[in-house]
Amino acid sequence: MSVISTHVLDTALGKPAAGISVRLERFEGGGWIEVPANGGAAESAREAPGDWIEVAAGVTDADGRCRDLARDAASGAYRLTFDNGAYFARLGRASIYPEIAIHFNCDGSAHYHLPVLLSDNGYTTYRGS
Repeated sequence: MSVISTHVLDTALGKPAAGISVRLERFEGGGWIEVPANGGAAESAREAPGDWIEVAAGVTDADGRCRDLARDAASGAYRLTFDNGAYFARLGRASIYPEIAIHFNCDGSAHYHLPVLLSDNGYTTYRGS
């Protein structure tokens, strides 16, 4: 099982971004389903909708980290969402990004540390160690 963690650094201030709410979700469901024809036999298939299910939530600490959003994440598609709009509002700063969502695939066996380098008008992310 995988560990999922994150770290947010405010590059405009040159320090950790403390107090950002972070939500981790996993995509569940989806795929193909058979659609019965008028006679009852399967005629075609279409993609069934899936949904994002919350796995964990946290707030970045004084060092800008959420160290263990998940300690035993199975393989699958995940999404980390950061509420940086509230962070900027607290600091009296404006940003064009009220939230950041990072979609990633987890293999279920490695550590996934996904840092965010954040400024008022931009951000970048990468897989860290």
